[in-house]
Amino acid sequence: MSAPSYLTVFAAALVAACSLAGCSPEARSARSAPPVKAAADRKPAPEFALKDANGKTVHLEEYKGKVVLLDFFATWCGPCKIEIPWFMEMERANKDKGFSVLGVSMDDEGWEVVKPFLAELGVNYRVVIGNDATAQIYGGVDALPTTFLIDRHGRIAAVHIGLASKKVFEDGIQQLLQDPVVDASGGVVLPAFALRPNTK
Repeated sequence: MSAPSYLTVFAAALVAACSLAGCSPEARSARSAPPVKAAADRKPAPEFALKDANGKTVHLEEYKGKVVLLDFFATWCGPCKIEIPWFMEMERANKDKGFSVLGVSMDDEGWEVVKPFLAELGVNYRVVIGNDATAQIYGGVDALPTTFLIDRHGRIAAVHIGLASKKVFEDGIQQLLQDPVVDASGGVVLPAFALRPNTK
């Protein structure tokens, strides 16, 4: 995806509109699903294999066991620029609790524009370059940002299309971090960070 080319007067209007909704060639008003779906209603997040800034292939399955915020964005998207600093803060606050942010850039120009953008913002989480195939398996991603919260079992627990509030993300992340982890035998397994030494 690349920024639409408009006359200057329309570009200003587009920026204003995008600050309130999602950016796309057919920008839609921001809308969000319920904060976090019930476990029984969650479907597996589609697997992908995409390259990061170091040329390493990233598979979503590598993140099993973690809560993941998967953010489809573009460097030219106004609402994306609002949310990314929030995601950086959430990464810092929760990375030791089994949480990761993973950004998926949908810029047609690829790393040529994405690397300077990440450096300018000081992005502290992993970013990969997306493609049309990835967008399709995640429902088309025809508005940016589109953000998925994925639970420790690799299931989609929430979808936010367009600009959502910081609190909505924070509440969803905290709820998923507190969810019990159930192993293959049906037993509850506490995440390692939840175990506290006995100080008595």
